[in-house]
Amino acid sequence: MARLDALGVVVFDMARAVAFYRRLGLEFEPGAEDQPHTEAATTGGVRFMLDTEETVMSFSDWSPQTGGSPRVATAFLCDGPADVDRLHGELVEAGGASHVEPFDAPWGQRYATVNDPDGNPVDLFAPLGPPQE
Repeated sequence: MARLDALGVVVFDMARAVAFYRRLGLEFEPGAEDQPHTEAATTGGVRFMLDTEETVMSFSDWSPQTGGSPRVATAFLCDGPADVDRLHGELVEAGGASHVEPFDAPWGQRYATVNDPDGNPVDLFAPLGPPQE
């Protein structure tokens, strides 16, 4: 099972984006304008995330120069790392296109991206458990 957990926006200038979205009532941590990634909680429980272009390009072939590259993505929290893999496969079979194959991300999540049939990215993730000894 997957649950809508976050909406992400790729931004060129984090300080400008944080200032803009603060004007819409979103509350970011102090200093968020200097970070490569920041989040604000919403009243509905869905996180609103901002990532710099550099951050997204550090793990994906996304590029602002490709024309038509989406800047908004949905992110779904999965029940566990195996669920990320399973759901990735199911979505590809259902007509989606794999954009980022499932992998153990350095930020502590099992992570993958499938583009929906219209090309919009759908991120799948689950926290990785503690290392097994």
